[in-house]
Amino acid sequence: MSHDFFELLDILKLLIRYPSVVSAEHSFFRALQRELEEMGVHVTWYEGLLVAQGQKPLSRFMSAHIDRHGLICTGPNEFQYAAFIASNRGDLIGNSVSEQTFATISERFINTQVTAYEPWSGVYRGKGLITQVYLCPQRGNMVFEVQGLEHVVAGTPVAFQDKVKTEDGRLSAQLDNVLSAAVLIYLFRRGYQGTAFFTAQEEAGRSWRYMLEWFQRFNQSTQELIVLDTSPYATSEEADAQLLVLRHRDNNAVFNGDMVHKLENYCQVLGIEYSFKDEYIATKNLQRAQEGKPEMSLGSTEMGRIISASNHGISGATLQIPTTGYHTTEETASIRSIGAMLALLEQYAIADN
Repeated sequence: MSHDFFELLDILKLLIRYPSVVSAEHSFFRALQRELEEMGVHVTWYEGLLVAQGQKPLSRFMSAHIDRHGLICTGPNEFQYAAFIASNRGDLIGNSVSEQTFATISERFINTQVTAYEPWSGVYRGKGLITQVYLCPQRGNMVFEVQGLEHVVAGTPVAFQDKVKTEDGRLSAQLDNVLSAAVLIYLFRRGYQGTAFFTAQEEAGRSWRYMLEWFQRFNQSTQELIVLDTSPYATSEEADAQLLVLRHRDNNAVFNGDMVHKLENYCQVLGIEYSFKDEYIATKNLQRAQEGKPEMSLGSTEMGRIISASNHGISGATLQIPTTGYHTTEETASIRSIGAMLALLEQYAIADN
């Protein structure tokens, strides 16, 4: 582990202490604002969006969503998955990657400790323990039973208690997507002078709207937006097959080919092993077709959504870290992958800017 990684780790450990459940991210925005303004970065807060800008704000554009999965109290001693409430979903029809993933990992949440907090201030409102998770057939939604939060009122967000762990060359926590937020803070510390977007409600499919409104508000556009995130794999072997994950496209749109190629070139020059997630899924689907299984989805990313909604007026590429244990407090990434992302972005966003 390099000194660079330990600096990032310190930032990550700080940020992960602040809850940021989908649709209740205000207290996390406050923490980000404080960290950035202490570095002299210009920060502007919009609905669902925190914009941080250095001395050359139009030179580079990068983005990371800051919401994390958690629960929302929806009635007396009743809690539901926050992302599905925030996206106004009346039922789970099972056709999205998040829903399919959640169905396979829901049992992992049993015996997970949680913390209730005030959505705006982040003030602590108590802790509890998840004792049961089930799909309510009447409402078609996931319901959680939590011991210890019987006093909490409807509308209160409940975050999974989390801490960063490092072991055997791997880092684990609820990494999606506080890790990318920590990377952006790290880059500003290292001298990044461009613009960084920290978006809310990505897990509810809304974050792209807030970012697109910013570009429309100032009559700006870019073809070189980079969206940072994690990318899920079923096994450590599959995740370790590459250090970084790129994409040509997702379900919504084809990404900017020049920007994708630029990131690919950086990987090649720096000796970083990489792969394309859409190619990986296409290969998997060929196997699944032979086995008579349904196709895997290409996924729906913040980048694809904003490209589609802006009719390619805003475009770019994604840069992702491969992980396992997606959408849990045990999401795990290799430290080598994190180091690869830092090396690439330091070169692209600082040295070459």
